Parts: sequence; C-alpha cells; structure tokens
Amino acid sequence: MSGLAEIERALAGALTAVELFDRLPDVVFFVKDREGAYVEANRTLLRRLGLREKAELLGRTARDVFPAPLGERYLAQDLAVVRSGREIADLLELHLYPDHAEGWCVTCKLPVRDAGGRVVGLAGTSRDVHAPAAGSAMEDLAAALRHIREHVDRPLRVAELAALARLSEYRFARRVRALFGLTPAQLVIKTRIDAAREMLREGSAAIGAVALECGYCDQSALTRQFKAAVGLTPAQYRERRSRS
Repeated sequence: MSGLAEIERALAGALTAVELFDRLPDVVFFVKDREGAYVEANRTLLRRLGLREKAELLGRTARDVFPAPLGERYLAQDLAVVRSGREIADLLELHLYPDHAEGWCVTCKLPVRDAGGRVVGLAGTSRDVHAPAAGSAMEDLAAALRHIREHVDRPLRVAELAALARLSEYRFARRVRALFGLTPAQLVIKTRIDAAREMLREGSAAIGAVALECGYCDQSALTRQFKAAVGLTPAQYRERRSRS
C-alpha cells in the first residue's frame, strides 16, 4: 500500500482538511509518509517554497526543498516523530525559505497511526507568529513589553514581567498568548534571537559580544539557543545573510 493510501486510510478521509488550510495564508499544513516525504500540503507552503504545483513537492522530503542545513534539520524532526511516535508541540522556530524570506512560526507535528496503531506518517502545521494587530489593547502589558525590549541583555523572569504588568503570572501568560500566540518564555526567546539576528545582519561584532548584548552568558549559550530556534549557528546565519 502506498504511503498516501496508508495515511488516507488512517485519517479516514480527513485529508480533505487541506481545502480549509488552503484558505489560511498564515498557516502551513502538510502530511508526510514514514520516510518524511510529502504526500499532501496546502498552497501556503507551495508559495513559500516558490513552487507552482503540488506535483513539484509530493514525494520529496524537506531535505530536497529547503536549503542545507535547514532541510536536514526538518527531516530529522519528521523522522524522530515517526520513529518515536511522540508529537512535537508548540515549537518556536524561525523558518528561512529558499527565497531568503524569514518568519517566526509555532510548529506542531503529530504522528499518524493506522487502525493497528502503527505510525504510518505524520501531519503538522506551522502557524505564523504575528505582531499584535493595530489597535489591540496592550496597556496592561506595555511596561513589561518595554522592559523586555530595553533590557534584553539582562535576566528576564516571568514573575518580574508579570509584576510590571500588575497581573498574576497566570493572567500575564494568558494575555501574552492572546496577543502574540506565544508563552511568555517564548516571547523572551524571540526577542533575544531577533536582537541577535539584527546585530549579525547589520554589524561585524564578534559573536561573543552579540551573545552578551542579547542576554546570554557566553557564545556557546547563544549558539545553542540560536541553532535550536533558527536551525543555523550565528556564524552560519551571518554568512547566509551576507550572500543574500
């Protein structure tokens, strides 16, 4: 039985959901087989990969359509889900596309099982992270958000940020998620990595100096979190941007 047929059976026809995801320009949707090859995807993903037709994508893996080493990273994620049977939930990532576009997203990948419980593939989404819409009521968070931006080089604890917003940690977390679609910890990581990206793009400062300016104790700490979020080391990111 082909990979697509297995997944169609396992999902009991739910692949028709791709028609819904085709109407969501800020959400990437995909289904892949046990080898990580695409068997379905929405048009948002096609556009971002610069492809016109699904036939150009189906049967290929992330390694085939994303530049190295990003493609290898995404494929490794896919195979880990298939082999372990464990989902990846709410993973904050900076996606770098072949046309050099960049965008933060929150990724979820779920194993797809057949009637016998065997993992036959995976399905996933990557939802774009947007700034709050113009006119959003942010007065209660203004002091905390300003503190994050202005003190990105210092320790940023959720309890302290919640106190600045005059909210409990629970209510602060709910407000941040409602506005940004992120947890407070994810928002802090995003702010730090964005600051590092700007320094790497716009200047020639040593990576160790970038790390200290962005709140990391040393270069290795920045490199670990930067690679986890972006898929490249800071040095690789700087080199990639210099070629774009």
